[in-house]
Amino acid sequence: MNFDVAIVGSGLAGLNVALNLAETRRVAILAKRAASVGASDWAQGGIAAVLDSSDSIDNHVGDTLVAGGGLCDEAATRFIVENGRAAIEWLIDEGVPFTRDGSAELGFHLTREGGHSHRRIIRAADATGHAVVTTLSERVRRHPNITVLEDHYAIDLITSDRLGLPGHRWTAGPSLPRALRAGPRLGPHGDHSGAAHRARDGRRGQVYLYTTNPDTATGDGIAMAWRAGCRVANMEFIQFHPTCLFHPYAKSFLISEAVRSEGGILRLPDGTRFMCPRTTSAPNSRRAILSRGRSTSRSRSAASTACISTSAISRARFSKNISTVLMPPALRRRAV
Repeated sequence: MNFDVAIVGSGLAGLNVALNLAETRRVAILAKRAASVGASDWAQGGIAAVLDSSDSIDNHVGDTLVAGGGLCDEAATRFIVENGRAAIEWLIDEGVPFTRDGSAELGFHLTREGGHSHRRIIRAADATGHAVVTTLSERVRRHPNITVLEDHYAIDLITSDRLGLPGHRWTAGPSLPRALRAGPRLGPHGDHSGAAHRARDGRRGQVYLYTTNPDTATGDGIAMAWRAGCRVANMEFIQFHPTCLFHPYAKSFLISEAVRSEGGILRLPDGTRFMCPRTTSAPNSRRAILSRGRSTSRSRSAASTACISTSAISRARFSKNISTVLMPPALRRRAV
């Protein structure tokens, strides 16, 4: 099969790129499993952008620079923040069902999460990723110029250098249906050629013993890009969540930061409040601060876990805003 562009990874980034390129190019999207299975679909919290007149671009940039601990590229940060509202409006136009609020300026409910000084998180209850991925996936499947190849593993990128051809061109490399790859009768590789290639497969959470990332997050895209000659940097930066179910044998799943935003309080097993009185912003502490505090607490105490008390959150508000924690993605798929 021949395409103009091959996209490895079917998360939000891959779907977005595919929809933008498909107006003028033939696009293929490769997904290890069903196209909707991945970290984007699992995302519970919302998307940050300046969406209210009480907030400002400078406020959002400032919060981000502080949260980044001096490691952010300020120009890149400002560019992303300045274009945040346009990105949200595009998602709204595409039909993403964000939670509405008739009293808000934009008409949608905004919340606040760790590191933010204003309410600027727009979300679809606490299953924002699922809402966004489902909406864009439907658009992708209806587009005549996009082909979605599910149950396909990308193995490597074939470059003109490897083929002994002039120039530096990628042809997108062999992929193999998972059923063939795993079965006893190993079929031939499929060479999906493309004039351009976009790697949108950067998740690698499975290198850690405990992770809230899906099983498919094994870093294949980064490895393929490296072998093809791409520069790889900032490998230490990886998305993580400081609050998840801890169990020595069962699979961990995310307990959204929205739980703390709605009034959940971290407590040690003896009932004392975690991280207080050392910081007055413990309920909405940034991930890095919370994780460092947790690590310090574990080194000073025999307790290996903390608890999140939700007694201050009404049943109605819990069910409306953070119900996904009661039915995490793995269990939700089984129920469906």
